[in-house]
Amino acid sequence: MSIKVGDRLPEATFMTMTADGPQQLTTADVFGGRKVVLFAVPGAFTPTCHLKHMPGFIELADQIKAKGVDTIACVAVNDMFVLDAWGKQSNADGKVQLLADGNADFTKKIGLELDASGAGLGTRSQRYAMVVNDGVVETLNVEEKASDAEASSAQKILAAL
Repeated sequence: MSIKVGDRLPEATFMTMTADGPQQLTTADVFGGRKVVLFAVPGAFTPTCHLKHMPGFIELADQIKAKGVDTIACVAVNDMFVLDAWGKQSNADGKVQLLADGNADFTKKIGLELDASGAGLGTRSQRYAMVVNDGVVETLNVEEKASDAEASSAQKILAAL
């Protein structure tokens, strides 16, 4: 069963890259006492994620944050090194925080995993975007097809704020 509006995010740990190297962040660290837009992609550098989904959040970051959002974060079932490289190539620094869910622990706990083994990608995340206020889901937009980035787009989230 997947997470829904009104649910509290489960406890989980993400990895992120900092200037001092890899760092663990818990859901409490990321979402506690804060309003966060979280979007998920099936994979860094994959066509829709890299060319459509991430760029929208980077472009609209200032407008989204002006609506009272403390952080825009992206989670992917990739390792922190890949996400760090993707963030640098995408110019996400200071706009989108990248959260590695390398073993899909968080993704599975919220019931939004995607079996992409047919494409040689293994377990990944479905594409979605949510607004989370102090750990509670206020808005949740999940794409019907992982190749789409419409319902979970930055434009849709901005309109929902």
